[in-house]
Amino acid sequence: MTDSVSDKSTQVGPNPKRESLLANLLLNIVVPTLILTKFSGEEHLGIKWGIVVALAFPLIYGARDFLVRRQFNVFSALGFFSILLTGGISLLELDPQYIAIKEAAIPGLIGIATLVSLKTRYPLVRTFLYNDKVLKVDKVSSALREHDNELAFEKTLQTASYLIAGSFFLSSLLNYILAKVILQSPPGTVAFNEELGKMTALSFPVIAVPAMLVMMLALFYLFRRIRHLTQLTLEDVINDGSPN
Repeated sequence: MTDSVSDKSTQVGPNPKRESLLANLLLNIVVPTLILTKFSGEEHLGIKWGIVVALAFPLIYGARDFLVRRQFNVFSALGFFSILLTGGISLLELDPQYIAIKEAAIPGLIGIATLVSLKTRYPLVRTFLYNDKVLKVDKVSSALREHDNELAFEKTLQTASYLIAGSFFLSSLLNYILAKVILQSPPGTVAFNEELGKMTALSFPVIAVPAMLVMMLALFYLFRRIRHLTQLTLEDVINDGSPN
């Protein structure tokens, strides 16, 4: 259920409403965890309905977020699909190893896609870091041309891509380990639901935080190289909404 990845969006409407971090954490982690660990017994929702109701919160949140923000986000779509897979595997009472494989597969595939994209005209590093939501891309590009450092910057983006891919591979490994360690009971039992809830609760500190640190390292490296290659300061290139 560790399914939050972001963030290239194809904007369909006007300026999108900013996502609420509190709502994200509550509806994707806190509420599903409470339902799975405290309300999946027969005296409350029951085993299967506990799973259905718990997974309904992140599913509905994801669908509502899409409708409100009017954006298609391929990584959010993968997260949505991942939640459906978790529910399907749990309700069909398949071996928990399939959840571990699924948990590892999605970030692993994104990591591979990040590396493969280096061979295309649209490397994913531009999606994650080098885009006009984060940086004044036109200003950076102009300064790179002025200092004849465009080729050097392409090598910088390649290195940043390796760091980004590394963050996803780290997430993949930690996802798999967490699922294998925690999911010990067979699906269709209260114990399994509680373990699924525990895995959801631990997903942020155990998986998201280390992966975010690697991503921040990639961002710091990119900023440092931009400053070196363009002679622009961080304040010059950060996109704070002001004109270039």
